[in-house]
Amino acid sequence: MTTTDPNLTERSGTQAAGGFDVNLEKRYFYDRIFKIAAWTATLIGLLVLAVLLIDTFVDGFPRLGWDFITNFPSRRPERAGVASALVGTVWLLSITALFAFPIGVGTGIFLQEFATDNWFTRAIEINISNLAAVPSIIYGLLGLAMFVEVLSPITGGRTLLSGGLTLALLILPVIIVATREALKAVPDSLRMAGMALGSTRWQTVWAHVLPQAMPGILTGTILALSRAIGETAPLIVIGAQTFVAFMPNSWYSSFSAMPIQIFNWTSRPQAEFHTNAAAGSIVLLVVLLMMNATAIYLRNRFQRAR
Repeated sequence: MTTTDPNLTERSGTQAAGGFDVNLEKRYFYDRIFKIAAWTATLIGLLVLAVLLIDTFVDGFPRLGWDFITNFPSRRPERAGVASALVGTVWLLSITALFAFPIGVGTGIFLQEFATDNWFTRAIEINISNLAAVPSIIYGLLGLAMFVEVLSPITGGRTLLSGGLTLALLILPVIIVATREALKAVPDSLRMAGMALGSTRWQTVWAHVLPQAMPGILTGTILALSRAIGETAPLIVIGAQTFVAFMPNSWYSSFSAMPIQIFNWTSRPQAEFHTNAAAGSIVLLVVLLMMNATAIYLRNRFQRAR
């Protein structure tokens, strides 16, 4: 018959509890360090962004005015404006969204909801993920070869349509990946419930799954279009002009865009053109905020409906 020493048991329990307390305290210490590091990184990023925005507004705000919005580019900085570049940017975003959103969302729905899991589908998924990291200049070269040269009878060459299609290719991987992730977040029980009531797979996706995933899809689209609105390299390769003294009025017009115009002004030696570039950056930020506000409003409407 064996007996247990109560004092030995008590000492062992105390050591175990003490060791646990030490390990727990160490984990809390590391957690506090990580929290401080995360907050520091966030504050540094916000500080840099605030400095850039303040510097841009201080330089460009005195130049803003209705004449700056309505005037065409000019060799005289005091008479130069962003009218043609602003309208060109709106045209480009409209064409880009018109082609990229339905194709990207449709591809994401097919890959997530209908495609079978085989080597071909997996290869497509890997390539789509890799395409999201390809430099934008590569898409510009692809657009030059495909839309400007090969499909010139359809696109008209160096036109708004070629530029919009190139930017649509640029943001397609982002929209596809965002659509798939949003669809993955929808519970499978919703799909099973819809099909259990007699709905086909497509009816279930269209009526139940897609409305649930739409806020996430719109968030991905916002990020994609925000990237497209600031791209310069693909448009330069496509043939966007730095001096356009007329309003684009169709898909087949020659065009400029806000990033191209800002780039042109910053390359000039005169300080007045640099002020114009800062004012143009403010206008571009306002356009971006208006576009994002519209998308956020639509996303919130879907969330309330859900």
